[in-house]
Order: sequence, then C-alpha cells, then structure tokens
Amino acid sequence: MTFALETAAHPEGLRRVAIDPVSRVEGHGKVTLLLDANNHIQQVRLHIVEFRGFEKFIEGRPYWEVPVMVQRLCGICPVSHHLAAAKAFDRVLGAAAITASATAVRRLMHYGQMLQSHALHFFHLSSPDLLFGFDSDVARRNIVGVAQAHPEIAKKGIFLRKFGQEIIRITSGKRVHGTGAVPGGINKLVTAAERDALLREVPQMLQWAKDAVDIAKQLHAQNPALYNNFAHFQSHLLSLVRADGAMDLYDGVLRVRDASGKILFDGIDDQRYHELIAEEVRPWSYMKFPHLRSLGAEQGWYRVGPLARVQNCDFIPSECAETERKAFVAWGQGDLVHASLAYHWARMIEMLHCVEVITELLVSPDLLSGDLVTTGTRQQNGIGVIEAPRGTLIHDYDVGDDDLVTRCNLIVSTTHNNQAMNEAVRSVARDYLDGHELTEGLLNHIEVAIRAYDPCLSCATHALGQMPLTVTLVSSDGTVLDQMQRS
Repeated sequence: MTFALETAAHPEGLRRVAIDPVSRVEGHGKVTLLLDANNHIQQVRLHIVEFRGFEKFIEGRPYWEVPVMVQRLCGICPVSHHLAAAKAFDRVLGAAAITASATAVRRLMHYGQMLQSHALHFFHLSSPDLLFGFDSDVARRNIVGVAQAHPEIAKKGIFLRKFGQEIIRITSGKRVHGTGAVPGGINKLVTAAERDALLREVPQMLQWAKDAVDIAKQLHAQNPALYNNFAHFQSHLLSLVRADGAMDLYDGVLRVRDASGKILFDGIDDQRYHELIAEEVRPWSYMKFPHLRSLGAEQGWYRVGPLARVQNCDFIPSECAETERKAFVAWGQGDLVHASLAYHWARMIEMLHCVEVITELLVSPDLLSGDLVTTGTRQQNGIGVIEAPRGTLIHDYDVGDDDLVTRCNLIVSTTHNNQAMNEAVRSVARDYLDGHELTEGLLNHIEVAIRAYDPCLSCATHALGQMPLTVTLVSSDGTVLDQMQRS
C-alpha cells in the first residue's frame, strides 16, 4: 500500500518542489516533492506545519470550561469538538446517560453541524475541481467561478449550509463557538417558534440534498475511469456504528473492517479506544500517525470519514439515504470502494441522511421540554467519541479532585487519515506527475487528492517533546537587540 519511492536516500542531490500552502482546506499544510534530473519523483510528503498546543494549555483549566475552549480549534467544525468534550465530561460527572431532552438537542446540533460542513466542503471547496477539471484555469477554479457558471448549484450549497448554521445557532446560541452543551447535558431547549421555522425549510432542504447526491453520482458515471482510479489504494476502515450496526454519527461502538470488507473488530466500547488505537510521531509533521495497535504502524493504518462510515455500517437508518447507500455499495461490484474521490459521493449521502434525521428530531417533544442536566458518581477520567464531519473524533481527559484537567489527548478525524492522505499524494504523484514537467494543473492533482479527505489541518496538529523556539527582540528601526533560542 506504500509508494516504493517514499524515502529519498540522498535528498541533497534532488530538486525540491513545494506546494505551500495547500489551498481550499481548513488550516495550513504543505506538500514537498523531491525529483531527480529526469523529473522522476523520489519522495512525496504531506507536512502539517502549524502548531496549536491545545492539549497542553487545557491542563490546569476547570473541566466545565473545556467544552467551550476546545471548539476554538476550528471555525468550521467547532460543534464536533464542543460535543466530544461535553460527552467526555458527562463521564467525569458520572452521567453516561444524559436526559432525553439533552440528547435530542445535542443530536440536532450535531446533525446540523454535519450538514453545514458537508455542504461547505462539497460546494465551496471541492466543486470547482469536480465541475471544471483539475487542470482548468486557476482563476476560474473557485466558488466565484462556480457561481458564475453553475448558479443553481452554488445556490443550493449556500442555502444548505445556511440551514445547518441556523440549527447550530438555535441549539447552541451562536453559529460559531456556541455554548449549548455543558457537562451532564445542555443549557437551553428549543422553542416552538424556532422549531416551526426550521420545519418550514425542511422540504426544500431535503430536495436539495437529494440533488447533491445526484450531482456526485453523475460525476462518477460521466468519468468512471477517473473516479475509480484517482488516488486509489486499499485500506482498513474505522468508524462508530450503532449497537445494531446502523450508521450513527453521535454515539455508538467502534468497528473496523479490513480492505476486503471483513470485520476485524466490532462492538468496541468507545471508553476502551486506547486498546484498539496507538499513535506514532514522525519528525517531519506536527500531525501524529494513528494505527491499529494489534497490527502495528506499517500494516495497521486506516481511513475514517464518509467513505468509511457509509461502508462500515450495515444500514443507514433513514429511507432516502439508505437507498443511496445501496447504490454506492453496488458501484463497488462486490468489493469495497477505495477510490479517494468516492469520499465526495459518500459525503453527500451522509448530508441527505442528516436532513432526514433533522426532520425526525424536529418533531420530537423532547426538544421543547424536559430536564436539561443530570449527574452521577464523580469519575477521574472521561472519554468522548463522536463522528465529526471528517471522521471519528476522540477526546480523552483526566480530571483531578480539584476539578482541574490534568491530562488531555485529542485524536481528531484528520489525524486518523494522516497516513491515508500521504498514500493519496504518493499515488497521484506516481500516476500523474512522475517524469513530467510540473505545471500548476498537475500540482493541483495532488491538492485534489488531499481535498477529497476534507482535512481540518488546524484541528490535527500535535507535538511531543519540546518544540524548537526562537524569540527575537527587534527595535523600531529594525536592529536586533537580543535573541534567545531553544532547540
């Protein structure tokens, strides 16, 4: 599964090409390529070059602050971190089972988040490549170009995202970085007027979500060779599933399939994730490399997110999305679908599922009345696992008797996909760039492969040990007055 020329023995004799930064993704990353004199590629790596430090400065904070703090990791998927942390501190409070009202509001918030994030990625960030071509005019290859050439498609994307953002505002208080979930439950219910306003929009959102799935299917049907082979490689798949094997994006047990579709692990309690998953640090990236502990780093890496979830579950518990899941599975003709571009199709199936679940939740009486919070016997540790837009998200905390966080470990969705994204860029480099004169369009092929995973690079950064640091004191005229360095 690994590009044979991943390691360059003598990089000093090679030409270095960098894509810096990778565009149309959340956060900052770059790709470096090392080429010989004949433009044959000797090494390709995806580097995550920003450092955030959330896991360290969470330490020493009161646990009830953390669900609000950690969502500052991201402005696109803050709800995912907000809810994963809240679920972890439910456990700390001994409230593994929160109230029906808290569950309904949190689920509505979460599925609204999934909807808006999927719409943003497909329509705003990826559709320019898919609609115009990977090597089309760079000046046109953006959301403005889509709005000019395909105004109806752009409109659907904008208003689907707006609907999801409005759900987040209603359930958490703000569209970005709200405060709706608290350890043990929620801090507000939904009003009848808010519910009715959302219900009025549901029929249109459902139709547009169906249209989005059709767009993704049509792209595959129009160019099956590209969509089947681009950045294609086999991998294990990991996600949460409901106890009965159904897709569940808010709660469940961990399941892993191997590349052939065989279930390797099933029914793993999310509180025992560390028995299943180990993490590796490599010197050229601030993003860790998780893998299945029993298989090791070389053989145990896997993919998460829509491509994994749609194929890892036994069924999707909503009618329209389940019909589309069956069509997606049939595309594989008995095998798992492993092509990276299939993420887009799976993502739109999930978006349709989100609209259907939102419709069910909006008629639940638990949204409008009921107890907000519950508590139990205080615990020292809490783990919260949720399916974020980009895949499985794990928050793990230890809390002292003084209510201060003593340890924090985050394994975010994009981190799970780290090795897979590196495999994707190597595959594209081998198939499209090796031996050719590099152009912007060819280099964009590598970015297309990365964008298929909808990476949130700012969420995924992590470091062990001491980070190199240089502090320079400069006067107003530019003179260096002093400098200190930690290497």
